Amino acid sequence: MQSCIGRSEWECTIQWERGCIEMMNTGRLLISCPDRPGIVASLAQFLYERNANITHSDQHSSDPSGGVFFMRIQFEMEGLTERFSALQREFAGVAKRFEMKWRMERAAKLKRLAVLVSREEHCLLELIWQQRSGDLKAEIAMVIGNHKSLGQVAQQYNLPFYHVDVKANDKSEAERRIQELISGKVDAIILARYMQILSSDFIKPWEYRIINIHHSFLPAFVGAKPYQQAYDRGVKLIGATAHYVTTELDAGPIIEQDVQRVDHRHNPEDLRRIGRQIERVVLARAVSWHVEDKILVLDNKTVVFA
Repeated sequence: MQSCIGRSEWECTIQWERGCIEMMNTGRLLISCPDRPGIVASLAQFLYERNANITHSDQHSSDPSGGVFFMRIQFEMEGLTERFSALQREFAGVAKRFEMKWRMERAAKLKRLAVLVSREEHCLLELIWQQRSGDLKAEIAMVIGNHKSLGQVAQQYNLPFYHVDVKANDKSEAERRIQELISGKVDAIILARYMQILSSDFIKPWEYRIINIHHSFLPAFVGAKPYQQAYDRGVKLIGATAHYVTTELDAGPIIEQDVQRVDHRHNPEDLRRIGRQIERVVLARAVSWHVEDKILVLDNKTVVFA
């Protein structure tokens, strides 16, 4: 897709719709299973017999002798929308034979995102810009903030904004309200510097569908004021980490990280400024890979076919 920057809302919409039409016959198949001979041949044969053309393929084995095999296949199939349900049913037999964990997706079915924010706008703005330019192939369905600060930003880009106040003595009510807003309406939750800890009850139904940007290079400097911690330690590299949210705080599978070199001349505010630039890029990459079905999870690690 070409960039929407500098174009009208109508032009962006038309461009986006054209991009979706182009992907109508594109499918994605992701699998993980015990490694053994014949997996790739069986997948290729299955698609060949249904007149599907493989356009992209990535694979990885954690260990050729008794490890786990991962694969992502992108394919083109005429009439995929109408044939998709039958294709899934037919593939179940192949999956059973190889003990696969698998999922099949249609590229044209764009994932809908709920973006949760607090006061800082840089990560939200990056996601909006990436989406409008066509680089983030998803729909930002809503923005939810525990402060009203970013309501104006969301409204500027015609995004629904909901203010859900989080009371220190009753966070469960806020989580109930958020669940009410997103239930059945979104496919993933993005914590774009949302400075609240989510409960285990909230997280569990969204396994590997909540992405957080942590403003430090995990597992270092967890908790509050990471840039002050980094400054106090005199670090020479600062970074950011995008990861899936699990019930263990800041310990979910890492999707993407990046760093930038700093030195003794940088004060804590310099580190925060540099860190914001890293955060926005790292989060956007992670979200893009997630919505394009490029991530598979093994234990507490990710396999990313970027």
